[in-house]
Amino acid sequence: MKEYESSDYDVVVVGAGHAGSEAALAAARMGEKTLLITINLDMVAFMPCNPSVGGPAKGIVVREIDALGGEMGKAIDATYIQMRMLNTSKGPAVRALRAQADKELYHSVMKNTLENQPNLTLRQGMVEELIIEDGVCKGVVTNTGARYRAKSVVLTAGTSSRGKIIIGELMYSSGPNNSLPSIKLSDDLEKHGFKLTRFKTGTPPRVNKHTIDFEETIEQPGDEEPNHFSFETADENYLKLKEQLSCWMTYTNEKTHEIIKENLDRAPMFSGVIEGVGPRYCPSIEDKVVRFADKPRHQIFLEPEGRNTQEYYVGDFSTSMPEEIQLDMIHSVKGLEHAEMMRPGYAIEYDVIEPWQLKASLETKIIPNLFTAGQMNGTSGYEEAAGQGLMAGINAALKNQDKEPMILGRDEAYIGVLIDDLVTKGTNEPYRLLTSRAEYRLILRHDNADLRLTDKGHVIGLISEKRYNAFCEKRSDIEAELERVKNTIIKPTEEVQDFMIANNFKKLQDGILAADLMKRPQIHYGDVEQFIGSKNLDRRVKEQVEVSIKYEGYIQKEKANVAHLRKMEAKKIPENLDYTKVNSLATEAIQKLEKINPRTIAQASRISGVNPADIGILSVYIQRGKIAKKKA
Repeated sequence: MKEYESSDYDVVVVGAGHAGSEAALAAARMGEKTLLITINLDMVAFMPCNPSVGGPAKGIVVREIDALGGEMGKAIDATYIQMRMLNTSKGPAVRALRAQADKELYHSVMKNTLENQPNLTLRQGMVEELIIEDGVCKGVVTNTGARYRAKSVVLTAGTSSRGKIIIGELMYSSGPNNSLPSIKLSDDLEKHGFKLTRFKTGTPPRVNKHTIDFEETIEQPGDEEPNHFSFETADENYLKLKEQLSCWMTYTNEKTHEIIKENLDRAPMFSGVIEGVGPRYCPSIEDKVVRFADKPRHQIFLEPEGRNTQEYYVGDFSTSMPEEIQLDMIHSVKGLEHAEMMRPGYAIEYDVIEPWQLKASLETKIIPNLFTAGQMNGTSGYEEAAGQGLMAGINAALKNQDKEPMILGRDEAYIGVLIDDLVTKGTNEPYRLLTSRAEYRLILRHDNADLRLTDKGHVIGLISEKRYNAFCEKRSDIEAELERVKNTIIKPTEEVQDFMIANNFKKLQDGILAADLMKRPQIHYGDVEQFIGSKNLDRRVKEQVEVSIKYEGYIQKEKANVAHLRKMEAKKIPENLDYTKVNSLATEAIQKLEKINPRTIAQASRISGVNPADIGILSVYIQRGKIAKKKA
């Protein structure tokens, strides 16, 4: 292969899935001349598994991406076929927006956005090597010999990295959805000293809509009230959309489970064929049947893949069984007795960079100016990938501009929780974001992502002046209305007393602050508004006022915990500290601290195997100021 020099760029992004798309857009929008190179242009921002966006924790990430100036929220708002708010009966910390996407339209909208973005070139090609000069990443080389030089490189190769598809006894080298795999890039990474491991994920069969008996299933319609992911999407845009498409629910049964049990010897998950570690929180149906043998049935969701296709995704039915057994399994399910399988399910194994090899900025520790993001960092899910991609693109641009990296704290964003978990703790299975992973989830809500992050997006140039001015106006409206509600007294008029009795409350003996009345169960902002006078405020302003009032005590407690965390984060650990010279540190702590190389005492305290006594010893050692450093 003869190599030849091609154009120079500021940032080269490898892979145009959800991580790569966000990384490239962020870098280009921050003024960096950016190349986005991908194996197949027809797979840009493709959804090889469930064509949906959002859900618990993940939906909050999409809002955070949007608040920082990313694209995923806008794209799903433009292409969804169903939108639902989950957990509405629970508190605001766990409410989550979820959208079913039109798969082909989502890909098309994102590809069009990339193609029309100034400073961004989208190109098809397969990257096989990194250009490393003086230990620094300076670009990439493709399989055709093209050399693209750059100041920074972002790798987002996803599940194509030495990808292998498995269906029963059938195995072949492939990326997702039978795309080309990336083989030599993994070899090159190992050559440069990166430690890789193998993970596995999977996808269920797709069936033809015309062959589903919907009368035997349970309808799951979308919400009637307007909702959207992007803070820039107006309610009236929602109302202009076509009618939403329903999803449908059914269940496996004893016959389904019997088919699976009788054929476990042909199931790659149990026959020893699959070597990679699969996702614990999204197991295959055969894994669920074995692990939860006492359960007589498991939920299945039938979800449309778009408006212009008859393919339905058989959700929660992921499998790598042989194709003929998959068909028997499908036909055993109520409503799918005569279903035609359009695509079989499959498992896919792929390479992952062990994420402890990354800094919090997602720059690799081994090679400067090389960043990685997405599933190749060990995560699962489009949203986790997009969040990492956005941060990798931002930090690649900031590195080029000789600026400090943007690192989101665990108290600032779910994206911060995600990245900190990866680089501090690593992961021995595909990592999935859960609300339980966040210590401060009452602060990290879906409804306040803009209040948490828009200032940051504006500072780095990803939030326009027009959008920022609208945001500042919203923030001012919230502050003014909170002030009004906290200082307005509602008098015990006849109208108020009738309201109290109708809602099973005792009559008021005296006047009461509007805020105090709102704190009572079952009383909402709209109820109080009728007594203090209505203002022409956006519904999202009213939502913020109500949440702030009702959960004020809990929020204040979390803020106190955050203040303690920030004191810990302020205690920096000197670079290249020689932990072997810190007297009394446990051997395991020394090994873990050297491996992770934490930035702060707070990060060190989150490393598995480093106990509070070790943290105390390390803090005192640093405070004394006589620091032993490793020799260069």
